[in-house]
Amino acid sequence: MPFSPELAEIRFGCGLSPLLSPAPSAQMMLDGVKGADVMAGQFPIETYEVFSRRMVQAQSLRKKMRKARGSPEFNVIKKQRNLLKKAARRDMSHWLGRHLLRWTYTEQGFRERLATFWADHFTARGKNGLLRQATSPFIEDAIRPHIGGRFAEILVAATTHPLMLNYLDQEKSIGPNSYLARRVSRKVGINENLAREVLELHTLGVDGPYVQQDVRQLAELFTGLTSQVAKGFGFRKDFAEPGAESILGKSYGGDLGRLGPVIEAFDDLAVHPATAQHIAWKLAVHFVSDTPDPALVDHVAARFLDTDGDLMAVYAALLEHPAAWDETLHNAKPPAAFVGSSFRALAMPVNAIETLTEKAMRRNLTTPMTLMGQSWQRPTGPDGWPEEDEAWITPQGVAARLRWAVAVPQVLLAELPDPRQFVNDALGVRVTETLRFVASSAESKSIAIGLVLASPEFQRR
Repeated sequence: MPFSPELAEIRFGCGLSPLLSPAPSAQMMLDGVKGADVMAGQFPIETYEVFSRRMVQAQSLRKKMRKARGSPEFNVIKKQRNLLKKAARRDMSHWLGRHLLRWTYTEQGFRERLATFWADHFTARGKNGLLRQATSPFIEDAIRPHIGGRFAEILVAATTHPLMLNYLDQEKSIGPNSYLARRVSRKVGINENLAREVLELHTLGVDGPYVQQDVRQLAELFTGLTSQVAKGFGFRKDFAEPGAESILGKSYGGDLGRLGPVIEAFDDLAVHPATAQHIAWKLAVHFVSDTPDPALVDHVAARFLDTDGDLMAVYAALLEHPAAWDETLHNAKPPAAFVGSSFRALAMPVNAIETLTEKAMRRNLTTPMTLMGQSWQRPTGPDGWPEEDEAWITPQGVAARLRWAVAVPQVLLAELPDPRQFVNDALGVRVTETLRFVASSAESKSIAIGLVLASPEFQRR
């Protein structure tokens, strides 16, 4: 099937816009992935390196509170700590707005979609303190810079990131025969969370060719991966389990714990045939259909293997296969994508989002998205958000989308667009005569706009 700019913008991008033309070719889409990250520059979000300074400050305040306990100074320091937490919550809300503005104004829609895809593939969220607000900084550091490189690069960047180590309890994993274990009286042990998710979610897949012994051995190899608030990621030899570990029949490491064998294991897992198949299937499901054509998956997997996981080549394989251009829109938009593509279709002004208070952001965006079924950056587990349509197209979710579509655009926009023009801007050639009639005959602009955004045609990509 021939390349279709409109279909490309809907299926592989952030949706149609009255301000921005779709990419005219698949090569232009790929160029947008490999080129400069324009949206990160235009709508900046704090990097994890910068965010970690907040944690250093919080750590210092905690120490001061312990020393000042029982004194008048204690409450002063406690207030400083609470203000630090409040600022992090406020900024996390602000970063949601900037994520949505990136979707609204990008000319690199495929890039934004890939950033979302990989951020979900490598789901990580903080479990305590300020780290609960660190997901966006994690994405800025571990995901966005690597989406055009090799899979091994993004695998290492994401899975050794301090936020991932915290999320999967890797910081608590200590080899039972390690130097530290032999010198402390308290019981220490290995945590298998990171190893299991690397095999099951990040590389080989849940049905991959590994057994529990591989999980255990990889977990032993991972002992030593840790992080500190001030220094970030590091490798602690005193945590590492000594001796070689065997994963999928290959031996890694030796008597002394070192980072090198860990990276070697990542590199091998990154180019394993099961990994190629798993990543190809996930890409096809995310971008094309819950039940993708097996030929499409095999084509993408073959390119993955032929190029040792060169992601640009993998994306090119996805875009060049005829099954990727099926005219029928199969996938339902998750709530964040629905809101983002709505903003894009509405050409939402930057100031309308940037000036929202935390309370207004919660009322107009985060709470409605939660009612739609997707709590912003709060997936229930390391497997991220579901891709299946039935997870999103529920009676409660659809009702919440309709309420948001009717109520919120009129709050955020000084003037709603003409619905007769808007229906064409939002759907292009996919607008039906029925929907065109609805847009022109609704009793108010807000209802007309809401019905277009809540329509089945707009809900799919």
